[in-house]
Amino acid sequence: MNFIFKSIDHYQLASPKNTENQSRKFFTEILMFREVKKPPSLSSNGGLWFESGSIKIHVGTEDHYIPARKAHPALEVENLNEFKQHLMTKHISFTEDGRLPGANHIYLSDPFGNRIEILEWK
Repeated sequence: MNFIFKSIDHYQLASPKNTENQSRKFFTEILMFREVKKPPSLSSNGGLWFESGSIKIHVGTEDHYIPARKAHPALEVENLNEFKQHLMTKHISFTEDGRLPGANHIYLSDPFGNRIEILEWK
């Protein structure tokens, strides 16, 4: 084989139709990502794009939306304790999970029930 995968370019999550304002609030105010403009050729599809450093998350809308409760992005953070404090001040619930060797990590959900993992390697 003459090809290799280099990296994940972006992660796509789904949301119900017409929920862009809720997505925007969650990703910019809770996760502290910045919204980036979608290309004009894709903007009519609905949804929004967000970035933080090299991490890109696209939130697309679906007519018959079903949240991803098991499949999820795992976002590495520096200073997980500080991030947990931030979530608490925003009244965002999360679940701590100590089962991943070598990492501290939590799970939370976006406003639509999609699971998101946040982890910090020890």
